[in-house]
Amino acid sequence: MRTTQNNEDDRAQMLLATGVVLLLSLLSMAVFSVKVAGLTSAHEPNSDSVIETTKEVIDILPSLTENRTQIWVAGGMERIEATQLAMASVHDDLLHHGEIRGVEVKMLDITVSELNPTTLQVSLELGITDDSSTLQTELIFNIEP
Repeated sequence: MRTTQNNEDDRAQMLLATGVVLLLSLLSMAVFSVKVAGLTSAHEPNSDSVIETTKEVIDILPSLTENRTQIWVAGGMERIEATQLAMASVHDDLLHHGEIRGVEVKMLDITVSELNPTTLQVSLELGITDDSSTLQTELIFNIEP
């Protein structure tokens, strides 16, 4: 009698384990299907972070660069050298800030040129990326340190 009861208990446990495995596989297939269905949508909420970050960087970059340049010029540096240093420090800060927000902020080909004795022109290529999208923008602005 004891042997029969053990066989029935083992069969019930195996049936239960099989049911759990099937349930988990169906659940994983459902999650995968939802992800695949979302790939074809025209608008993904995650891609807004790249657009918003680009707008914010474009808005703050000229004044931030000008303020930092003025500080270093007041400390005795040449204007172009101070602007290059300001852009390097802004780039480092934005790169770190972007990592916190889940985006990567890169500024490439930064050039500083003198337009006249009071105005400097800064040009660069701004690239902002997250895990699903990238936005590249050429940016030119003037500062008066």
